[in-house]
Amino acid sequence: MMHCGMEVVLPSGELMRTGMGAMPQPTKGSSTTSLDEEAGNKCWQLFPYGFGPYNDGLFSQSNLGIVTKMGIWLMPNPGGYQSYLITFPKDEDLHKAVDIIRPLRLQMILQNVPTIRHILLDAGVMGSKADFASTQGPLDDRELDEIAKKLNLGRWNFYGALYVSKFIAGAQGPENVRSSLWGIIKNAFLAIDGARFYFPEDIPEPCVLHTRHKTLQGIPTYDELKWIDWVPNGAHIFFSPISKISGNDAMLQYSVTKTRIREAGFDFIGTFTVGMREMRMFLHVPQRVHALVKTLIADCAAHGWGEYRTHLALMDQIAETYNWNNNILMRFNESIKNTLDPNGIIAPGKSGIWPSTYKRSIYKL
Repeated sequence: MMHCGMEVVLPSGELMRTGMGAMPQPTKGSSTTSLDEEAGNKCWQLFPYGFGPYNDGLFSQSNLGIVTKMGIWLMPNPGGYQSYLITFPKDEDLHKAVDIIRPLRLQMILQNVPTIRHILLDAGVMGSKADFASTQGPLDDRELDEIAKKLNLGRWNFYGALYVSKFIAGAQGPENVRSSLWGIIKNAFLAIDGARFYFPEDIPEPCVLHTRHKTLQGIPTYDELKWIDWVPNGAHIFFSPISKISGNDAMLQYSVTKTRIREAGFDFIGTFTVGMREMRMFLHVPQRVHALVKTLIADCAAHGWGEYRTHLALMDQIAETYNWNNNILMRFNESIKNTLDPNGIIAPGKSGIWPSTYKRSIYKL
C-alpha cells in the first residue's frame, strides 16, 4: 500500500492537487461546481510524480497544509495467504535473527514487514504484569524465561506472512509456491538453536499469532492494544529510533535502550522491524517517562540513530538532532514554512519547524 496524489488546502486557503492531479480533466464540471468537487485527472491516482518536483513529501509530518484527499494503492487479494510465528529462546538470538532477516527481506522472500517482538510485548496482550509476576520493579532474566515458558513463546518472537497470487504462481499453484518460500524461511532460521515454527492452527486461541493472522491481512483489531494494561492506569509513548539492519546494531540499540529503561524502573517492551527499530514502552508516571525519553533521544543520537516520529513534547529535541552542516535541513524547512505560511497559521512548531512569527526560545517544549 502506498499513497498517490493529494488534494491539499494551503495556508493561503487555496486548494492544490499534486502530481497528475494538477492537470485538469478535459471535461470540466459546470460553472457551479466547487473546486473540491471537480473530477480529478484520470491518472491522478495512477502516477504519483506528474511534472517537476515531487511535492507530496512536503505534507508528511509537516505544517505546510491540510490534506483533504489522498489516493491509496491497495494490495489486490492474492488469493492465498499463510501467517506464521517463529520463536527464539535466548535474548542474544536477536543478533542472528536480524542478520538472517536482512537478505531474505531484500530478496522479497519475506514479503511483509518483518516484526521481532520482545516476550513482554506478547505477554502484555495476554494479561497484566500482575498475572505473571509479583515483582514491582523490572523483571529479571529468570522471570522473563518463566513467562516465555508459560506462554510457549521465546524471548523474541518473529511474526510474518506469505502472500502468493495465482497469477505469479502459474502452473505450480499458489500453495506450492508458498510451501517453497516457507521451506527457504524455515531452513534459514534453523541456524538459530532452539527456534520453533508455528502456523495459527498449531496454537489454540487466544494468542498473538491469531491476532497477527488478521492484521497481516489488513483486518484491523484492537486486541494488540491490550498491552497498555501491563501496569495499572497504563499509557504509552512511542520511541522509534532508526538503525541499519544488522545484528550488531540491533543488539547495541537493545542494550542502550534497555539499560536506560531499567534504570528508570520500567520493563523493556518493544518490537524490532526491518527498516526501522521501534521501541514501545509501557509508561505510567509521566514525569519519569518524559525524562527517560529525553535521555534516550540523546543516547541514540550519539550512536547516529534518529527518531522518525514522536510525541509533541519531544519534537523540538528530536529536530535538533538532525543538525548536519549547521542545521541546513531545519533552515531549509523553515524557509519553506515562512514562504507558504508567513503568518504561521498551521501547526506552528510541528516537527520542530517554527514560523518566523513565533519566537522559538519561548514556545519550544
